[in-house]
Amino acid sequence: MVTHKSWWDTVDFIAAKLMGEYFTKFPEQRAIYVKKWIDSNNIWLQRCALLFQLKYKENLDTALLGAVINSLLGSKEFFINKAIGWILREYSKTNPNWVMEFANKTALGNLSKKEALRWIG
Repeated sequence: MVTHKSWWDTVDFIAAKLMGEYFTKFPEQRAIYVKKWIDSNNIWLQRCALLFQLKYKENLDTALLGAVINSLLGSKEFFINKAIGWILREYSKTNPNWVMEFANKTALGNLSKKEALRWIG
């Protein structure tokens, strides 16, 4: 569904709702699929690797998220940089200190950093 006739609205729903729920039931599958998606060079699969944890709140795996973001740093793709900022902004509601520290020590693109820190005072 993600790789055929994709666009941000359908991909975001699939990532946050379907994939997110799947990985809560089968967490041992996360690293396997996330690596495949990152390595695919398909922006929609890469966006899913970023956004599947969107609603995880305190259950978000920061090590995995950090690794995914670091693997996508330098992307010129708007939809990737926006997703980096969005997942960080969403997680800042749960753990603003982690997001602030991560944003300050990581070479995020301007859009990603702006979005990530939007709700942090």
